[in-house]
Amino acid sequence: MAVYTEVTDDDLSRLIESYGLGALLSYKGIAEGVENTNYVVHTTTGTYILTLYERRVDTADLPFFLGLLEHLNRREISCPLPVRNRQGEVLTHISGRTAALVTFLEGVWPRRPQPAHCAAVGRALAELHLAGQSYEAKRSNALGLTGWHDLYDRLGDRSDEVSRGLGTLIAYELAYLDRAWPRNLPEGVIHADLFPDNVFFIGEKLSGLIDFYFACNDFLAYDLAICLNAWCFEADYAFNATKARALLAGYQSLRPLTPGEYETFPTLARGAALRFLLTRAHDWLHRDPNALVKPHDPYAYLRRLRFHQEVTSPAEYGLERA
Repeated sequence: MAVYTEVTDDDLSRLIESYGLGALLSYKGIAEGVENTNYVVHTTTGTYILTLYERRVDTADLPFFLGLLEHLNRREISCPLPVRNRQGEVLTHISGRTAALVTFLEGVWPRRPQPAHCAAVGRALAELHLAGQSYEAKRSNALGLTGWHDLYDRLGDRSDEVSRGLGTLIAYELAYLDRAWPRNLPEGVIHADLFPDNVFFIGEKLSGLIDFYFACNDFLAYDLAICLNAWCFEADYAFNATKARALLAGYQSLRPLTPGEYETFPTLARGAALRFLLTRAHDWLHRDPNALVKPHDPYAYLRRLRFHQEVTSPAEYGLERA
């Protein structure tokens, strides 16, 4: 959520008027993330988030994302709700960009997640998966196994600029995952990017989930493996088993894993680590000089991947059979 595109007072005032949201009071760019341009917008009727879509987001996918937010809100999942303008549309244009306005969620994301945060995230992810089962729209995962090969090809010979020997390691992992990746696990809508900065809390109470712009249809347990990678490793790259147990128990309190999900979870965790290693390595090598935030250091996911390579049993994550 870095600011790539500037908007003017006059353009934004006209936009707010087209939604019938009163008068514009103030607005400010949100200097976090690396995907889209975001502004927090204050009007006489409330506070909203304006997103201008940049870079990776294909505008053809926006009806899926915004429709999903509406669907989840109807099922009492706390997430942003798209605001419709006077014509009943959720998509608009400003400053040469396709854009959308959504409701503002109160809360802050945890800079140092504790086990209680992890348990709440696990439960919230299960709630999301259950609510998403009735969402009829479909979107394939562009960052699945095929997409990882594409990213590796785009890195080419530059992989070793990130870390010596990285290209060889990635090639080995892709060959392993081609053989080991499961084929028949429960599928549905997944968030695919539920990192701490996409989860808001008020104290230890989870107040909402944001940033659904990687959401897609894929294995539900793969989404849980992404969360394990995002929430259960420390700043020194050490795996925190207490946090992992809390996350996994929170999830299974609502949606117990099937035997197939349990057995293949270490492979799913390896795949999740590789997915973020690849995207972070790509962004590291193709840094946008206009972004206000530096890309994430890929080394953290290199360390995670090496950890997962040594895991021989789901129980090593604190995962219990349902």
